[in-house]
Amino acid sequence: MSERIINAERIEQIINVFGSFDENIKRIEQTYGVKITNRGTELKISGEDEAADRAGRAIEGLLLLAAKGETIDEQKVRYLIDLVSSGNEDKIGEMAKDVVCITAKGRPVKAKTLGQQRYMKAISKNTITIGVGPAGTGKTYLAVAAAVAAFREKAVNRIILTRPAVEAGERLGFLPGDLQNKVDPYLRPLYDALYDMLGAETYQKYLERGNIEVAPLAYMRGRTLDDSFIILDEAQNTTREQMKMFLTRLGFGSKIVITGDITQIDLPSDKVSGLKDAVRILDNVPDIAICRLTASDVVRHALVQRIIAAYETAEHSAKNGLPGQKKVYRRK
Repeated sequence: MSERIINAERIEQIINVFGSFDENIKRIEQTYGVKITNRGTELKISGEDEAADRAGRAIEGLLLLAAKGETIDEQKVRYLIDLVSSGNEDKIGEMAKDVVCITAKGRPVKAKTLGQQRYMKAISKNTITIGVGPAGTGKTYLAVAAAVAAFREKAVNRIILTRPAVEAGERLGFLPGDLQNKVDPYLRPLYDALYDMLGAETYQKYLERGNIEVAPLAYMRGRTLDDSFIILDEAQNTTREQMKMFLTRLGFGSKIVITGDITQIDLPSDKVSGLKDAVRILDNVPDIAICRLTASDVVRHALVQRIIAAYETAEHSAKNGLPGQKKVYRRK
């Protein structure tokens, strides 16, 4: 057994790190099997040598974030524990840098994981960025934040958000209303992100002026998009032809971000995903970045990470014919 003492600069940092009902500290105690006690700005960690050392490194990382004004929540604690396990806790300070955008309610939007940070840097440095990753990794939300930031800085004159209206088991024609009413549900996540960044009134004002456009991918055909920040969401549901059509809409002074999850393709089995095809073809093209986010970049409920991991395991087993997957053999 060993003890390690960590000192914080202010008691407010300790309160932030402990969290509501000490939930953050309890998570660290359970993860490493240690006991953490607090006296003023001093924290004492008791446990086995290696466990106490890892817990100490995790707490030091959390104190660093707290000192930078970050609110410590469950997601940050989980992610920091992962960083300590991989020996990358020294990079934790990078998470508190580079606010992308301020929402309508005054909340700063920034990368919460190293993967997200690489994604945001790629968007700022490249004309076209392709973000591929599972649900909950912030692909669309961060892209919209970058678009709003570019618009506010007058780097672009328009924000254009688009999605392919692919029927994932539902039938578009049976929805009530005209064509716009039918496709609006498919575009709802894009509306929600814009409302959050701009507020409903400001969004409506820019929409009426033509500074913001939210439309199905089919509406992009035949256009050249200059001075625009263009986001193609759910790109895994584009066909090869649609993706080529979209990419060639790029005009002068514009930036494109393409997002998608190749594990959730709703196309017919005989159609090749335009996203998978684009990742393969454009991998080494200059000024095009391909960012691959993983389950460790998920910033939703902790259960989302477990669900993604479970599906990945099942898919791996199915491909390799491992136990738990029934394999049918035909007689020759």
